[in-house]
Amino acid sequence: MWSYEKKLQYPVKVSTCNPTLAKYLTEQYGGADGELAAALRYLNQRYTIPEKVVGLLTDIGTEEFAHLEMIATMIYKLTKDATPQQLRDAGLGEHFVAHDSALFYNNAAGVPFTTSYIQAKGDPIADLYEDIAAEEKARATYQWIIDMSDDPDLNDSLRFLRQREIIHSQRFREAVEILKEERDRKKIF
Repeated sequence: MWSYEKKLQYPVKVSTCNPTLAKYLTEQYGGADGELAAALRYLNQRYTIPEKVVGLLTDIGTEEFAHLEMIATMIYKLTKDATPQQLRDAGLGEHFVAHDSALFYNNAAGVPFTTSYIQAKGDPIADLYEDIAAEEKARATYQWIIDMSDDPDLNDSLRFLRQREIIHSQRFREAVEILKEERDRKKIF
């Protein structure tokens, strides 16, 4: 189903070691509105979405995994040269003790990922509105991380991800209109 190209969707550069910024980015790695939750949500919802828009959920769900890979790379680069004391100072001491430098799906507060983040109602329009909200929340989170960051290289990649959230939201809005038009069309038998 997928063809994996051995490069990131967009280059990730980091100017300096910054475990605090890495901690903030874990929100987009394993948080409720992060990339993993989005990918799983869309790829799950596609089974009850009409054929007219099912490809959209497959495409965006797959792209979210590419975004997850970018976030993982950012976190790795921001922490790879950190000392244990820097990790403690950034609030990542507990993570380091439990996982060393391995990534773990949790949010910025350290709360582990849960499947309760994955919403699927089975009503295509309700699900698409959920998806629009998810993309808008992710966009806002990216903006707030950019606002907290003083790393121009990293911010470039974060701006790319923020822009993709906007595009995804727009595509989901278009899909809602397609399905509403289909729903409201007179049925002649």
